[in-house]
Amino acid sequence: MVRETAVGAAGEIRPGAAPEKAPGTVPEPVPDPVADPVAGAAPEAAARVSRARARSVPSAAEGRRAASRNGELPAVERVRPGLWSIPVPVPIDSLRYVLVYALELPDGVAIVDAGWDSDEAYTALCDGLAAAGFAVSDVRAVLVTHVHPDHYGLAGRVRERSGAWIGVHPADADLVRNRRVQDAEDPEARVKELLRRDRELLERCGAPQEVITEAVNLAGMMRRFAAPARPDVLIEDGDRPVLPGWDLRAIWTPGHSPGHLCFVSESRRVLLTGDHVLPRITPIVSVHPQSPPNPLADYLDSLAKVRAAGAAAGVTEVLPAHEYRFRDLAARVDHLMAHHTERLAEIEAAVAAAGGAACWEIASRLTWSRPWESIPSFLRRMANNETLAHLVWLESRGRVRRVPGRPDLWYPAG
Repeated sequence: MVRETAVGAAGEIRPGAAPEKAPGTVPEPVPDPVADPVAGAAPEAAARVSRARARSVPSAAEGRRAASRNGELPAVERVRPGLWSIPVPVPIDSLRYVLVYALELPDGVAIVDAGWDSDEAYTALCDGLAAAGFAVSDVRAVLVTHVHPDHYGLAGRVRERSGAWIGVHPADADLVRNRRVQDAEDPEARVKELLRRDRELLERCGAPQEVITEAVNLAGMMRRFAAPARPDVLIEDGDRPVLPGWDLRAIWTPGHSPGHLCFVSESRRVLLTGDHVLPRITPIVSVHPQSPPNPLADYLDSLAKVRAAGAAAGVTEVLPAHEYRFRDLAARVDHLMAHHTERLAEIEAAVAAAGGAACWEIASRLTWSRPWESIPSFLRRMANNETLAHLVWLESRGRVRRVPGRPDLWYPAG
């Protein structure tokens, strides 16, 4: 049943009034802060301890920025004719919600991301779709920016209710396949192998034994019960998903996740950035047992790539998966690049001062939003893995060197 709504001046939904529907058709196409969440760390949670929050970009919808700052769940919003923003709650204090984007189709609707797999989130998604004039059974496609649980969790439930196809990048499809231990010939052996890799990474970083034990125990529980939905469609860089009336093009932007995707529409001049570019917080880029060798190098290259793609497409508005939409993509990309340049310099200086230290020790010497000792254990693990990503980048540029062991020790390059 469609809930009656009205669209306010800023496109926000007010329950109880007569609906103002977007046109049923859209223009024809014109010839896009995380550690390993399955290992027990909440995605983007380390944004609460990262210092990379000072430089942000102005919101394109001030009311939604205020809601983000005030800890409120924003209203459903019609961003463009045929394009809706639906906030879906997540159980992470620093984020509170993910923004699911609904794209009207001639025979239903497609969504970009789906939300956290909880009854509360599913109800919010259904209510948001109803505000746009649809039911979950009308969903024809779920395009996934990346498979972290706040984005991918509900994809399977949506498919069960609607028959929609789920599309992800092949690199994130590999993550799903590796995490579905129940599909392995010997599921328990697969779990033990994954836990061995979790333990080895933390040991090589010099994490305290109690931290390692806690992480492995939590990861064991989550890995045994995690069952992310299998995707149906693989979306490669440059692909144009079949969505009648839309000209979305996928942009592969690895870094935050190996298969992260953004989607750009040249005709509407919008860029959906997932977690790759957010207006205020910095996405986590970390080394974990299933990450590529140098994820920070991937992320920095992806920032330059999406900046160029936005300029080429004449993008006037950025639609991120958290916080609020904004306009100045180039400025925000410059902020993010500057942050990582500063962070790399700080870590390089910490390595020089320590004269041979493990990653965990180096992370403890860095500037965070609170003293290291007061940061919860799982956030310290995320901070460690993010620090490791920066050390790996510095090593690849010959600016530091690693002496392998248990733990690995990091020294100045000279």
